[in-house]
Order: sequence, then structure tokens, then C-alpha cells
Amino acid sequence: MTDQTPIAKFDEAKAQAFAERFVGTLNEAALAVMTSLGHRAGLLDGLAANPGPTSVALAEKIGVNERYLREWLGVMVTSGVVDYDPVRKSYTLPTEHAAFLTRAASPDNLAVTTQFICLAASVEDHLLERFRTGKGLCYHHFDRFHEVMAEDSAQLVVANLTSSILPVVPGLIDRLHDGITVADFGCGGGRALLRLAREFPNSSFTGFDLCADAFRDAREEADRAGLANLHFEACDLSSAENVGAFDLVTAFDAVHDQADPKGFLRLIHRSLRPGGVFLMQDIGGSRDLEKNIANPFAPLLYTISSMHCTPISIGQGGPGLGAMWGVETAEEYLAETGFASVETHRLPHDDMNAYFIARARAGQPQGPMT
Repeated sequence: MTDQTPIAKFDEAKAQAFAERFVGTLNEAALAVMTSLGHRAGLLDGLAANPGPTSVALAEKIGVNERYLREWLGVMVTSGVVDYDPVRKSYTLPTEHAAFLTRAASPDNLAVTTQFICLAASVEDHLLERFRTGKGLCYHHFDRFHEVMAEDSAQLVVANLTSSILPVVPGLIDRLHDGITVADFGCGGGRALLRLAREFPNSSFTGFDLCADAFRDAREEADRAGLANLHFEACDLSSAENVGAFDLVTAFDAVHDQADPKGFLRLIHRSLRPGGVFLMQDIGGSRDLEKNIANPFAPLLYTISSMHCTPISIGQGGPGLGAMWGVETAEEYLAETGFASVETHRLPHDDMNAYFIARARAGQPQGPMT
């Protein structure tokens, strides 16, 4: 006699509920795409600044084609984002919605984040091939990734640097005013360094990134502003042996994408002066899938990880840690690469990320990579 697994009875109500849920998924996905477009085209900002116009009046005010605008407004109205008066044929973006969808609402502008959905869709064909071959992607596959990341970082990181992030290191603000050397590893668009160079003229700042085009605009802005205390350098940090010595090193959402994350952290450790501090911001998820089920950002984070973080690392010959490598793994890597102490912080302004403070041993010279 053999054991037979009982066949579960088909639950019609469960099936219907799932189908209805996925209709909602399709509509919400469509809304995300149209919100991204509305953000980039200034449509949401225009609605917020001009409550109650007709589509014709709004098109004239913000300088877009009325026919396309009217169709976009159809998405916004039927999604419950924009209110519509059928008598006056007028449209209004409620202030409660504008508080999360306009540039004036930054750092709470969720329209910025919807751009990642469009970025994911733009590499679908490439990812389909990678599922078959196991190969990775390169930065050139993403036309707007640096631009979107810079805008997203401006909300989560740059806007909160001096008020929330830097103060987690006691006395750091005072030291920056007095004058210290700072490096940002994987600086991307360089907006964080622009902010710091302006606020702390006695300190010097260096941004390192693999792609010079990532920080091109920031470098030009620094030159126009005469910020002699800010420099950028294109550098492959995965193979660099020495980039200098610094009192503070930062890395914002950069470590898990690397070809050699541990080597990257060892380079940071070697680059700290005795008693120096490493401030790292990275995704605050867990490496254990079951612990992420209740995370409201988890589907988005796994999507970004699937379409960018994992294939970018693999494309460089890396391990493909992905965005959800987990706070647990991050803490272990920091300890394994020589840091004397590691503190993990969660900040009120940022539900998505964790902030790590790692310190070099005072008085101990940094050794070579092993």
C-alpha cells in the first residue's frame, strides 16, 4: 500500500478573490506607469498648482498636448487619484494626494519611486535572455538608472543628511565644521557630496564611482559654484588597492551591487584613518524570505533587485547578492572585513533602509587586502 497525498479541493471563492486581486494589480501597475510619466512631464505638479481646470485650460497652462493630457487624466480619475467634475469638466488633484505626488512634497514624493517600474519594464527582454543564460547586465543597459537613483537619493539621503543621518555618529557634525577628509564610495550622481561641500567648507570631499557619466552633472555644478573642496574620480573600486586615507567614508546603497562586496569593504577599511568612521546606508530587508513577507516594500525591492542589483553584480563577475542581501549579511560582512564595531540604526524618515556605523580600530594601521 502506498501513501497518496490527498488532492486539495478547488476553492472557488479563493480563486475568484485571487482573480479580483490581480485585476487590481493590473490597474495599479498601469497607474504606476502613468504616475511616472505624469511626474516626468510635470503633469502632477501642474495639477497641484492649478486646481479645477478643464483639460484644455490645463494643457495651455503647462504647455502639453491636450489630447494626450486628457487620456492621461482618464487614468488618474478612474484610479481615484484625481477628482473630476462632469458638469464643469474640470479636474482637481486633492491636496492630500498632492502631498505624496508632487515635487513640492519631497521627500515624500512617491511619484519619484514609480519610475523604477518603468526602468524594470525597459530591460524585460534583456532579463528574459539572462534567465536562460545566467549572464548579467551592464550599466549601459539602463538609459535612466543614474538619473532616477539620483532623484530618489535626493529625497531619502540628501534631504536628510544633516538633520537625521549624520547625527547618528556623535560629534560628526562638529568635526565636519572643523574640517575632516571625506570620501563617498559609489557616489553615483554626487548630490550628497554637493550638499556636504556647501555646508562644510572646511572639510574636503572626494566622490568615487565606476561611471564618470554618473557624476558629470554634479562635477559641472561644483565647478560653477567654485567648490574647491569637492572632487570626483572615476575609479573601479572592485580592483583598487589604494585611493587615499579619510576620516569619514560613506556608501549609500552601493555595497550590494559590487563585483566583490567584501573586497569593497576591505578597501574602505584600508582607506580609513585610525579611529575613522564608515557610514553605510543599504536596503533594510532580511536575507530570510519569510521575514520580508510583512515588509510593505518587499515586492518593489525584490523587483529592483531582479532587474538591476543582481544582474549588475553578476555582469561584473560578482556574487549577485541583490538588494535583499539582508541586514544580517551586511553586519557579518562588516565584521569579517576588519571593522572594530558595527552599529545598525533605523531612522524615522526612511522605512526602506538601514544605516550602519562601522569604526576602524583607533591607532591600528590598515593592512593589505587578504
